[in-house]
Amino acid sequence: MMNFELNKIPERTTQPRESGLTMVMDKGLSVREIEDLIEVAGPYIDIVKLGWATSYVTPNLSKKLDVYKSAGIPVYFGGTLFEAFVIRGRFDDYRRVLDKYDLHHAEVSDGSIDIPHDEKCKYISELSTQVTVISEVGSKDAQKIFAPYKWIQMMKAELEAGSWKLIAESREGGNVGIYRESGEVRQGLVDEILTQVPAERIIWEAPQKNQQVWFIELIGANVNVGNIAPAEVIPLETIRLGLRGDTFNHFLNTI
Repeated sequence: MMNFELNKIPERTTQPRESGLTMVMDKGLSVREIEDLIEVAGPYIDIVKLGWATSYVTPNLSKKLDVYKSAGIPVYFGGTLFEAFVIRGRFDDYRRVLDKYDLHHAEVSDGSIDIPHDEKCKYISELSTQVTVISEVGSKDAQKIFAPYKWIQMMKAELEAGSWKLIAESREGGNVGIYRESGEVRQGLVDEILTQVPAERIIWEAPQKNQQVWFIELIGANVNVGNIAPAEVIPLETIRLGLRGDTFNHFLNTI
């Protein structure tokens, strides 16, 4: 996709990727906006999340999904929708909704409700027979801070239950879970997680530019990041390649 040749550029994985994923957050884009987004950023979008339960109220939902599908971009509904069905005792209805819209990915989370972890793993296991499961670890409640060993324990169990990727929770604002309220990364937590869980299995929610830079400098150009705003897809790709001031020297010195 490059328009001209430059040396000392980090090598990017190619689609369909297992690492270097960019997960984009769609919070209510119109069909035209999606078409425009795909035209300019399609090659850099690996998967799209229709944020939390926006799919419930979004007009033209089927048409939106068709546009993404025709571009070969997988889509899934945010985990909050899964939780909204589960808390009402309607898990089977949720599974039928996934079939109705021909979705091949689903998110299992417990960020807004309390689910015993073994029960959450059961949901992952059941859903993984139907779709590719992405499970989210961490709470949306800033007061709930898990010790690193607990994150690791949960992540390992969810991978074992059948998750394809794990999402490290931060909300769309990037200020809970793996981040402090200020948006600063909980560095010790991330370091400990990475001693036990392979980086390619984790999608780090990183909506803020400084968070994206931090993970790219720590893990490399092919780190998985999520909750990326549509307008930030191209800027993120330049950060991955050392072509924005924030990472300009990082890759020059390491390649």
